[in-house]
Amino acid sequence: MKRLTNISSLIIVFALLFSCVPKSEQKDEQINQKEETATISEQTSNTLTQQEIDDAWVLIFDGKTSNNFRGYNKENFPEKGWVIEDGTIHCLSSGRGEAGGGGDIIIDKKYKNFELSLEWKVSEGGNSGIFYLAQEIEGVPIWKSSPEMQILDNAKHPDAKLGKDGNRQAGALYDLIPAVPQNANPAGEWNKINILVYNGTVVHTMNGENVVEYHLWTQDWKDLCANSKFKDWEEFINTAEEGYIGLQDHGDDVWFRNIKIKEL
Repeated sequence: MKRLTNISSLIIVFALLFSCVPKSEQKDEQINQKEETATISEQTSNTLTQQEIDDAWVLIFDGKTSNNFRGYNKENFPEKGWVIEDGTIHCLSSGRGEAGGGGDIIIDKKYKNFELSLEWKVSEGGNSGIFYLAQEIEGVPIWKSSPEMQILDNAKHPDAKLGKDGNRQAGALYDLIPAVPQNANPAGEWNKINILVYNGTVVHTMNGENVVEYHLWTQDWKDLCANSKFKDWEEFINTAEEGYIGLQDHGDDVWFRNIKIKEL
């Protein structure tokens, strides 16, 4: 009993000592802990865990180079509009929307059945997107052949209020199916997404929740396209079974990191 009493006394002493620390210092300590956590997160960005290696994930972006990427319908990575900095691929704002900049970029390999994982954040009022199963057609923009997972600042970009039922907000199959639930983090904060494509079944996952599911080449898919702006785009309606993954230059600042893929 005496030993327990001594332990209890020590606990009380420590509690009293901590209570004597000014609240400002306690707050500073909390901030420091958050900064340390963020630093650890940054240090582990653009790497694969041993479990991911064992599960056949492949790291696409090493955080330092533009290896594995090139411009859409181009042989090389854009000389302007995109930079590799602070462990991210950063699309620079052109100040003129889609005009100017470096154009869209793609991973320099076609994929059929796969799971893509990455993190993105967008500037205030920003807009971008992730394309998949895209085809390179001379003179034709990537979005005419490719489904797109929308990237958006839902709070400030006008697209959030356009379309139908939020189908132009972050995580949506752009202009076709809204992300439900709508769980995107605000501008300036990172969002983690997965895009699963398997024999025509497509699932968008954002911040740990499945938000979109649909099935390519089905009658439902054709009906969906028929009642949209895509109704006359044959390459889109008949989405290819294999294609490129692309990141959109919409003229706004957007950052990508932790880009990895697993073929299924």
